[in-house]
Amino acid sequence: MAENNWTKFIITADFNTDARSIYKAWTTSAGLESWFLRKAEFYTITGRLREPEEFILKEDTYEWYWHGFDDSTVEKGQVLEVNSIDFLKFTFAGNCIVSVRIESKNGLTILELTQENIPEEPDPAKNLFVQCQTGWTFYLANLKSIIEGGIDLRNKRLDVKSNFK
Repeated sequence: MAENNWTKFIITADFNTDARSIYKAWTTSAGLESWFLRKAEFYTITGRLREPEEFILKEDTYEWYWHGFDDSTVEKGQVLEVNSIDFLKFTFAGNCIVSVRIESKNGLTILELTQENIPEEPDPAKNLFVQCQTGWTFYLANLKSIIEGGIDLRNKRLDVKSNFK
């Protein structure tokens, strides 16, 4: 029996839309804000803030801000690869690497997300494998809902939080 690999996971999702729409949803600030983030800022290698509809490029850096958190909670990283068609790779959650591949198949657009270089963590509360896999699964479902004409599944209201313990 093979051992579990807690340093990498792969998630796939299918979308009833064209590959270019999915690529744009991942590679522009406006695209990411439509399904994933409260605010996405990308900076060129010279430090210029990219426009909302401007495509990212290799070596851009980013600052991402989440719904439900103020601006003191920010994810910073760098775009490692991007090909302007169907692939991007970026740093995430510290030293993790996320790759996104997009292809058209049988009338659908298929997305494969790989997160790797996940540090093994003995404390379950800090387990990035579980947290990130759960998070990406939710956000890919939200992207599908939005891109196929459904509702935005994110809770954007700061005044609505659980009191459950």
